Amino acid sequence: MKYYSTNKQVPLASLSEAVIKGLASDKGLYMPEQIRRLDADVIRQMPGMPFADIACLVADAFFGEDIEKETLDKIVRDTLSFETPVVHVAGNRYSLELFHGPTLAFKDVGARFMARLLRHFLRSEGSERVHVLVATSGDTGSAVANGFLGVEGIHVHVLYPKGKVSPIQECQFATLGQNITALEVDGTFDDCQALVKTAFLDPELNEALRLTSANSINVARFLPQAFYYFNAYAQMAAQGRADELVVCVPSGNLGNLTAGLFAAEMGLPIKRFIAANNRNDVFFEYLKTGTYVPRPSVRTIANAMDVGAPSNFARILDLYHHDHAEITRHISGAHYTDEEIADTIRRTFDETGYVLDPHGACGYQALCDSLADTEQGVFLETAHPAKFKETVDAILGREIPIPEKLQAFMQGQKQSVALPNDFARFKQYLLA
Repeated sequence: MKYYSTNKQVPLASLSEAVIKGLASDKGLYMPEQIRRLDADVIRQMPGMPFADIACLVADAFFGEDIEKETLDKIVRDTLSFETPVVHVAGNRYSLELFHGPTLAFKDVGARFMARLLRHFLRSEGSERVHVLVATSGDTGSAVANGFLGVEGIHVHVLYPKGKVSPIQECQFATLGQNITALEVDGTFDDCQALVKTAFLDPELNEALRLTSANSINVARFLPQAFYYFNAYAQMAAQGRADELVVCVPSGNLGNLTAGLFAAEMGLPIKRFIAANNRNDVFFEYLKTGTYVPRPSVRTIANAMDVGAPSNFARILDLYHHDHAEITRHISGAHYTDEEIADTIRRTFDETGYVLDPHGACGYQALCDSLADTEQGVFLETAHPAKFKETVDAILGREIPIPEKLQAFMQGQKQSVALPNDFARFKQYLLA
């Protein structure tokens, strides 16, 4: 399989080149030349199958032309050591909990898969040291840091906005040491993302260092998230609830939504998608007006979605040939203020006893607002609510328990490096 840039100004790349480079040299994002559809009979057999077996089938459709089956299956099974059960919330709305990995966030799967795939390619070509640059608004940094922790030959640099991630999120990547360095940037997530993208295009840096990204701009990070959608369908179908299936995705950088759209293009019978935004509603405005106007992000209680210039918008445009009508045929939007998110968390707990995190609350509320009686809705609960403990405790007026996995991270000592929002200083740090 060859991969092309969404800007279409550079030659095609192999999978290994796309994974190791991360971002194309014309600033575009890599896309596979074709999306292989799975046979309908194969999809119908998924209900009742283990998550890892389903994921191996999906991974083979993406990567099977480039990696031996035995190796790819091992990478997938090493990645997945946990299940993601559907939890009934109310009526025809369901939560798919994606936070059963090491850092209790949905990004664990993509990060762990990418770490293993990148290590495979580096060993195959006998490569020298690689530096992974990753910008985070919260959960990406912790997932990538823990996915790559201790991997020989790879050093991870996590850029995060000072004061704009939750304390527990910060503990998950800023206390690890070893081959993980946390860079506390005096700016927003968009500033961090811009520093990373600029680094990839700097000739001097790329002459001195081999750089790649573990954000969802990297195909090895976002494509494995399609596993979740097949797993959701399989579990819903096993209950006889997969007809007219609607999936609502809390959306920031749009990587998870894009993975779902790829799953649908592979033949997964999803009727439509809903992209749920917080006040950073650039994508919602595009869906409504057809005009894309990125803008500086604003801080909200759903901080992992505080993105004002979502990278994967370029992939969605490319997937549907820049046709706004076609995009809105597949995707509708919703957006919520902090007050509305808090109200949803309180009301859902009072009515069902289920504790939503702020991002999942956006997804659940969007289903409540738009799901038809004939439709079955799944919203993606992307992180454990304890990762936003101060916020959720204040909303509910009670202490929610902290899982042991998170408590372990909180014992570490912060080891971050402070940086201004200045590319020259970031470049100086990397070269040093």
